[in-house]
Amino acid sequence: MRYYIIAGEASGDLHASNMMKALGLCDKEAVFRCWGGDRMKDAGGELVKHYKDLAFMGFLEVVMNLRTIMHNFKLCETDLLLFKPDALILIDYPGFNLRMARFAHQHHIPVYYYISPQVWAWKASRVRLISKVVRRMCVILPFEEAFYARYNYKVDFVGHPLIDALENEHNDSSARTFNDTYSIGDQPLIALLPGSRLQEIKKMLPLMLKATTFDAGYQYVVCAVESIDISVYNDICKGSHVKIITNDTYNVLRHAHAAMVTSGTATLETALFNVPQVVCYNAGYLSYVIAKNLVKLKYISLVNLIMDKKVVTELIQSDFNANRLLTEMKLITGNTNERKQMLENYATLRQKLGGGGASANTAAIIYEDLKDYKAK
Repeated sequence: MRYYIIAGEASGDLHASNMMKALGLCDKEAVFRCWGGDRMKDAGGELVKHYKDLAFMGFLEVVMNLRTIMHNFKLCETDLLLFKPDALILIDYPGFNLRMARFAHQHHIPVYYYISPQVWAWKASRVRLISKVVRRMCVILPFEEAFYARYNYKVDFVGHPLIDALENEHNDSSARTFNDTYSIGDQPLIALLPGSRLQEIKKMLPLMLKATTFDAGYQYVVCAVESIDISVYNDICKGSHVKIITNDTYNVLRHAHAAMVTSGTATLETALFNVPQVVCYNAGYLSYVIAKNLVKLKYISLVNLIMDKKVVTELIQSDFNANRLLTEMKLITGNTNERKQMLENYATLRQKLGGGGASANTAAIIYEDLKDYKAK
């Protein structure tokens, strides 16, 4: 069968690629056309548009790039109809994907959604649209099943794909090999994860760098993403003592002692590697004011949201400053109760996320349901 798949960022590219591989095992004649990234292309997808051309962060940035966004909608709608897929599979990225879900439904193309939009955080009204246009929703957070049930919409909890992604990554247990590869010394490593979008990297990384002086006994590594030109990182880090490693975040986390992490999927990835962390976030002022009035959540990090309590410290807006970050990093790098408690909570977090198999579970649900749909 023919599948059209849309992912709008790096994590979506990763999880979509694993789902595509699993779907290919179910459907030996599967043909994929996609919006996403290099991983989806490597998994056999014909890439229409790369996610690096789609990522706009914050309300102001969306408004400023509205013409480009509208052009992308039209391009995707036209391409979808020309491809004539048996199904449209959407990966998170709600601003774009929910519009495409409505469009596909209007043209009688069955829609499947893998990784739910965060409607539990804001715009719960979107559940009404989802229930009308999405044939099956596969969710990855344990509390999402109960959330949708409140709206009489049945979803499938498939487990979290990060469990599989981490297990699938090459696991080099030799610290010496890692150190030699990147010319890293024997001092404990602190990872800096400033995000995956250009706007947030420019905001987050300079402040993180100011907190890399708290202890001379550590070394610092910035985790760069391949979709952002290395010159961006070099310009920001110029004159500092940090090392920049591109496209190897999991390997860095595998050897990290602690981390400074921009809020997002990376907070959960860091936790699953058992790396104590401080979560950071600083949006544009107007974007933050708008979000604060729309988003009704106690926490911003996935770790705290899933656990429904404070596990990791969140430094947001004015709280995200060098002095506060220095203080919090000291609390989680030594042999402290804070560090021990965080690691204990991480173990509980992993249990809540369930076992592996999210990609295979999702692929099986889509393939079997699509066969039923086509048989009617």
